Amino acid sequence: MADLDYPVSLRYSRDHEWVATTEDNAVVRVGITDFAQEQLGDVVYVDLPEAGDSVTAGESCGEVESTKSVSDLIAPVSGTVTDVNDSLDDSPETVNSSPFEDGWMYLVELSDPAQLESLMDSEAYEELIQSEEA
Repeated sequence: MADLDYPVSLRYSRDHEWVATTEDNAVVRVGITDFAQEQLGDVVYVDLPEAGDSVTAGESCGEVESTKSVSDLIAPVSGTVTDVNDSLDDSPETVNSSPFEDGWMYLVELSDPAQLESLMDSEAYEELIQSEEA
């Protein structure tokens, strides 16, 4: 198993998505974790929600297709999509090479910023990964 990255500045869902918060926690950036992209293998296609779409925490809002499988993209928070990373249309492999930077997927204006409290910090997420691998 490669050394995986779990940036402490992010929050994590049990479905292996990360959330980057902003100063006011009104709009967050969402992507899949280093663990998720490694499990998927080479990402060849990403189907993202569109700007203006509503997403609901715990529900599918898109797909990530790799050479191994197709996986649902599960929204870690609820709200309205304000922007999507269109560069993934032409370069889905960016999710593998830069899952926390250039491989981000979409921005969400939160319906309730308090929902961020239900997400894990990096330490708790790392413990989840270790328990899944055991």
